[in-house]
Amino acid sequence: MRPLRPLRRTATAVAAASTMTLSLAACGALGVTGGSSEASPTKGDDITVGLLLPETANTRYDKFDFPIIRDKVLELTDKQGRVVYKNADADATKQASQLQQMINDQVDVILLDAVDSHAIADGVKKAKDAGIPVIAYDRLAEGPIDAYVSFDNELVGEVQARTLLDAMGGSNVDSSDKIVMMNGSPTDPNAKQFKAGALSELKGTVGIAKSYDTKDWKPENAEANMAQAIKDVGVNNIKGVYSANDGMAGGIIKALEAAGVTELPPITGQDAELDAVQRIVAGEQYMSVYKSYPQEAESAAEMAVAKVQGKDIQFDSLTQDQVDSPTDKGIPALLVPVVALTQKNIKQTVVADAIYKLSEICTTKYKVDCTRIGLSK
Repeated sequence: MRPLRPLRRTATAVAAASTMTLSLAACGALGVTGGSSEASPTKGDDITVGLLLPETANTRYDKFDFPIIRDKVLELTDKQGRVVYKNADADATKQASQLQQMINDQVDVILLDAVDSHAIADGVKKAKDAGIPVIAYDRLAEGPIDAYVSFDNELVGEVQARTLLDAMGGSNVDSSDKIVMMNGSPTDPNAKQFKAGALSELKGTVGIAKSYDTKDWKPENAEANMAQAIKDVGVNNIKGVYSANDGMAGGIIKALEAAGVTELPPITGQDAELDAVQRIVAGEQYMSVYKSYPQEAESAAEMAVAKVQGKDIQFDSLTQDQVDSPTDKGIPALLVPVVALTQKNIKQTVVADAIYKLSEICTTKYKVDCTRIGLSK
């Protein structure tokens, strides 16, 4: 089985996901087949969910993931359940300590978004030995996890790369056109899949002049890498930049502007952060990848509650995926579709799904640009 590519989605399916408000109301309760931790079948609504998120540089975790999961757990447990939330600030050692504390506190289930998927494996095993199920969230941790909820990560990279190529000229692009690849953290398994997906589209089509694996996903590290690329390649020779996420795209833009660039090359991103959406409106960043955080987070909450209450997560229309980690095979998974976010579909994605209001995007600084692209009220 090819890791993390159990299901090939069509372009139509991906596009459809961008034009509707995603809801789990019709999903029903979910439960987990496979996996090894055993939940008590007598557990009621008095549930404690441990939530371990990886970092704060990406604003999505505090702004979307935690509150959505918290609210969904409250809804599913008649307000008797609770979520204990810890953020590791990109520190794998700190996250291991947080995981151990949750084991010591005997939480009922753990949702884990790993800083370092390999380093956390021992902690996952300790949770299993303590009878606490662990559901990998957003990033696939190693060890005996019970289920996995994320996005189709190679598809993310493919969407980024295809959109970048289109922005660079589509069929007119050739290997003489040089790009810089700014990939994510080498300790994040998702980053490797984004990169693999992107390379499947870019390799042999354009010249990859420089490629960096960016420590901790930090924008300042991406900025430093980009400054070095500009020095080595020449600022006028860079026709496009593949950035694996929005935070790094911001750092890349700073480096280009510091080098005197006034007409920026197309730059990709991911996560549809508000700053990135505004940069897209202004024409500074070409695209981001929009992922439905409500669908991912609510699904994780449903899985966590169902598992603790002794239900099985059955493979149905939303949980028919399976993935392999380096330590486990056939892990039940939900892989949520993604869409390329550009100036053309801001209203149909982040605005339609109530991620941002137009008033939040079109602030005074961006009103003229919003009007220019037809995004004003």
